[in-house]
Amino acid sequence: MEADLKKIFSCFAAEGTFLEGKSFGPGHIHDTFRIITAEEEYDDYILQRLNSNVFRDIPSLQENMERVTGHLRNKIAAIPGSDPKRECLTLVPDRETGRSFITDADGRYWRMFIFIADHKSYEKVDSAHKAFEGGRIIGRFQALLASLPGKPLHETIPDFHNIATRLRTFHQVIGKDPAGRVESVRKEIEEIISREDEMKTIIRLGAAGKIPLRVTHNDTKFNNILFDRNDRALLIIDLDTVMPGYVHYDFGDAIRTAANRTEEDAEDLSAVSIDIDIYRAYAEGFLSETRNTLNATEIEYLPFAPKLLTYIMATRFLTDFIDGDNYYKIRHPLHNLQRVRVQLTLLRDMEAQYENMVQIIKNITK
Repeated sequence: MEADLKKIFSCFAAEGTFLEGKSFGPGHIHDTFRIITAEEEYDDYILQRLNSNVFRDIPSLQENMERVTGHLRNKIAAIPGSDPKRECLTLVPDRETGRSFITDADGRYWRMFIFIADHKSYEKVDSAHKAFEGGRIIGRFQALLASLPGKPLHETIPDFHNIATRLRTFHQVIGKDPAGRVESVRKEIEEIISREDEMKTIIRLGAAGKIPLRVTHNDTKFNNILFDRNDRALLIIDLDTVMPGYVHYDFGDAIRTAANRTEEDAEDLSAVSIDIDIYRAYAEGFLSETRNTLNATEIEYLPFAPKLLTYIMATRFLTDFIDGDNYYKIRHPLHNLQRVRVQLTLLRDMEAQYENMVQIIKNITK
């Protein structure tokens, strides 16, 4: 592979000499490599072989990426004391065409970024400071991209957070019952069905023109945020799912993952709950950047967003379990069902603490 990496690296307009390429990071979709250059004065790079089975239209995905990173870089460069090279992903163009990707002899797509040195990321949010910084950097991402000019971005995964579409698929899979599991999960199915109407609230608000489609990241789990050595958030990475969406998708998924006291597949459901202090700190950071960008209805429904995204994930996990575990990787036969039960337990706790969540947002924005 190393010889191939050297050849692929040479296709991009990078500085420095290829010294070594090695697998990098925990990503599950693309194949990611860190390219180390021989010269100390030049950057290292991140080289990725893109998964065109998950992302069917790589040129459109890369067009989104070029527009978003270019706009962010220009905006960040105008902020005194900023460092666009560390606070924004930098795509390296193809030497021949200037495009942000190449195809190899086998028709596989590749892209390259400048490596952001001296960073760290976290799987667990264990302090209000980290939560605030996470909220701030995702809020800044939203606020800076509110002025992105031109046509809407491409949908890289159509209907990714569209709960109406997810529920249609859910009912289709129940009707087919391909793995013979429906009877064993009647209780969980009823929990999903009982909340269907409520969970279409955001798409109804959008259809009524009360909340706008924005540029959203759509995968705001905490390990997509890079921090510097002083635990100041630098940027959010993994921009493949950046596309039109509602602000609630980014806020909700961040809280779902960052403020859950346990793992997504925890065995002890009694330990599953939302950490309200993490929620508060994240919301403070997020709104410190977005309160002048969002409209009153968007802000009003921020507390609802974590419930929606938790419900979406419960629905997706349960759909996959009933379908025979064809989408998510599992470590044991009941793994998806375990995930479902964690999400539903977290959702019930959010419902129990909902008035408190609403009041926190009101206190921040008053």
